[in-house]
Amino acid sequence: MKDSHIILGIDPGTLVMGYGLIRASKSNVSLIEMGVLHLAKYEDHSERLQLIFKKMESLIRVHKPTAVAIEAPFFGKNVQSMLKLGRAQGVAMAAAMMGGLQPVEYSPRKVKQSVTGRGNATKDQVWDMVQHTLNVREDLKFMDAADAVAVALCHHYQTRIMPADMSLPAVKKSTKKKAGSWEAFINQNPDRIK
Repeated sequence: MKDSHIILGIDPGTLVMGYGLIRASKSNVSLIEMGVLHLAKYEDHSERLQLIFKKMESLIRVHKPTAVAIEAPFFGKNVQSMLKLGRAQGVAMAAAMMGGLQPVEYSPRKVKQSVTGRGNATKDQVWDMVQHTLNVREDLKFMDAADAVAVALCHHYQTRIMPADMSLPAVKKSTKKKAGSWEAFINQNPDRIK
């Protein structure tokens, strides 16, 4: 596809790492591949980190993405879990930089907002919108893969360049309560509907 870019989205994890690759242009977005790297069976944390690095290297070598987007960790109460998750994210970022790419982080809330229009959307709502946007008909096996594709879509939405003849609509302050329905989101975002 001419003038298209490949975006690699990563949902980092030390038990399961999700990844998703999309091809995006100004007028079209399509799914290339999505999947997960299972790490729970490896007891040694450093071995898990090495496998994350190798998987990232492989994805970058095979698909030659032009961008890497990584979901930022969600801050929880378990310090040990956060430390391990931060290491996994760091290894994924290092692998991207070794591949000549500058990774970009997005918070989980930003990803949900970009993909569904609601920062507090459920994982199922995110998957529904990913399926709709990318015309994916297959059943979801791992939510981590869907999350990774959503991260890639978020990056596409945040960085796409609008054609010169298209201007942004004026933002109006409204006293009306925001509509949180899918119908309202679709009406407000017709460019995301195929």
